[in-house]
Amino acid sequence: MTAPISNRSDARFEGYHSARWAEPVVMELSSPGRRGAVFPDAGPVPDLPPGALRKARPVLPEMTEHDALRHYLHLSQMTLGMMGVSLFGTCTMKYNSRIGERAVAADQLAEVHPLQHPDTLQGVLEIYANFNDMLCELSGMDQFVFQAGGGADAAYTHACVTRAYHASRGELAQRDQIVTTIQSHPCSPATANAAGFEVITLSLEENGYPSLDQLKSAIGPRTAALMVNNPDDMGIYNPEIKEWIKAVHGVGGLCFYDHANFNGVMTRVRARELGFDACMFMLHKTFGAPKGGGGPAVGAYGCADHLVPFLPSPLVVRQGQGFALDEDRPQSIGRVREFWGNAPQVVKAYAWARAMGAEGLREAADLSVLANNYMDKRLGELPGVTKSHPHIDAWRLEMTRHSVEQVTKDTGCTVVDIANRMTDYGIDALWLSHEPWVVPEPFTPEAGELWSKEDIDYWIDVMARVIKEAYVDPKTVKTAPHKGAIHQLKTDGMEDPERWATTWRAYQRKQGMAEAAE
Repeated sequence: MTAPISNRSDARFEGYHSARWAEPVVMELSSPGRRGAVFPDAGPVPDLPPGALRKARPVLPEMTEHDALRHYLHLSQMTLGMMGVSLFGTCTMKYNSRIGERAVAADQLAEVHPLQHPDTLQGVLEIYANFNDMLCELSGMDQFVFQAGGGADAAYTHACVTRAYHASRGELAQRDQIVTTIQSHPCSPATANAAGFEVITLSLEENGYPSLDQLKSAIGPRTAALMVNNPDDMGIYNPEIKEWIKAVHGVGGLCFYDHANFNGVMTRVRARELGFDACMFMLHKTFGAPKGGGGPAVGAYGCADHLVPFLPSPLVVRQGQGFALDEDRPQSIGRVREFWGNAPQVVKAYAWARAMGAEGLREAADLSVLANNYMDKRLGELPGVTKSHPHIDAWRLEMTRHSVEQVTKDTGCTVVDIANRMTDYGIDALWLSHEPWVVPEPFTPEAGELWSKEDIDYWIDVMARVIKEAYVDPKTVKTAPHKGAIHQLKTDGMEDPERWATTWRAYQRKQGMAEAAE
């Protein structure tokens, strides 16, 4: 049943306005002689080579503690990101528990160093080993490594493992192609290409995925691997996936499962049981660890026994009553990142998984699928909103790719305009789609297990209101946001290196150049 726009929603519609401060950069707040704390003179620093000593004091802002606190409080008040209702699709954004942050701030982790002797790192190594066991149970794989710095890095790890595997069999020169699909995450073709493979991309067909016949036409003696995600970002699960894997294995290729969309199938799909040779999980998505600005992230890469020799080194292994780092691995591809990956993120993901338990993971998957199909039903009732492959009436999984193409045709308001306007109501800017846009003017919400029915209804109610505004007053939508700390950005200078700067020194230099030119 369609939920009406409640009185509570009406109040929330009018109640939001972000803070806006005329806040300069912190260096411009500096005033000579001001201090937040005064420390005694440390005196001469012994035993350092001359090259390690500064020739001049660092250029730091001079300000009181109060001024510094107020400055960063103002900046935080002007940042809406991930503080409103954020149904950020394809990324499985989750609440990051405070207890996880407390755990990694403890001295037992915060003050250790990966170059310590393993005997002094037993607690951290035990967490790695236990979490490896959990992911092996969820996937059916035999070994995980946590070195990869995110999903794309894990996909690249597989491309390198694929290369090493075929090289060990004397077939690398022959097997120079990796097959993927137009709806696979772009990291699969990108990393395959970066690893030196030719990429073959399959197109979608009537059922929402490439046919088995199309796959068979693309594979052969040159096939090194298949790299796919399933379900894809449209929420469609390929029921022929076992036949796909059988076909790729039949020509000697490997099969890699990008589990970015694992949230809707947790405890119900095991990659190895489907026949996959390897898979990855994104700890900064599915497993409740933070994700922000490209990191800190961990792409947990797992594989079956026949690929374990090629995994990045070192591996955390059980040894007697304790744990060790296995560095003696002659067939390893080496490192894809430093040490054994981002330990705090692994600890947070481990804490989340332990807190959820098997029953909690299964319930989270159920809620994710339920919430998505509830949204699918309600969004389908909005004027001008459609979804990919509308003729497919089967349930979608954790997300659905929608489109406002008709709204754009009728009003001129694009999906970006609509996203900007929704932020005026306290909704974080919605996620569109990976490129290329198979669906025009796309948006891909994903509620996961986090958001309440009231939050989901409010999100949809806001979209309904903005679409109505687009038909009645398109100018308001096209010039949004109006209640944000910053209104529409002028992006004309974003690609001009003479105008933007990422450091104070560069900013000063470029400002000086601009003044001289005037």
